[in-house]
Amino acid sequence: MQEIDVIRSLAALAQEVRLRVFRALVVAGAEGLTPGSLCEQLAVAPNTLSFHLKELVHSGLVSQERQGRNLIYRASFDTMDDLLGYLTENCCQGASCLAETAKSCDC
Repeated sequence: MQEIDVIRSLAALAQEVRLRVFRALVVAGAEGLTPGSLCEQLAVAPNTLSFHLKELVHSGLVSQERQGRNLIYRASFDTMDDLLGYLTENCCQGASCLAETAKSCDC
């Protein structure tokens, strides 16, 4: 993952509504959610949600697909994994961490 993509992703998540939307989409999994479902679930106005979804799509953390008359939004797990990998690649002084090592690591 390029540094500019990391900055774009982190900037998108650095806002309360967008973070809540992204987390809801992660929970929804591959099925995704419609904007209407997100509005109900998060108590966010449709125009506000639309703005935040656009930012998340632009960051690459969320994808959008049209299914008939509905738009379905899904978390991009590949992008999320790349972001987490970028943030943790130098964990434990650059060495690969095993699950047991990571728990006891002072990093």
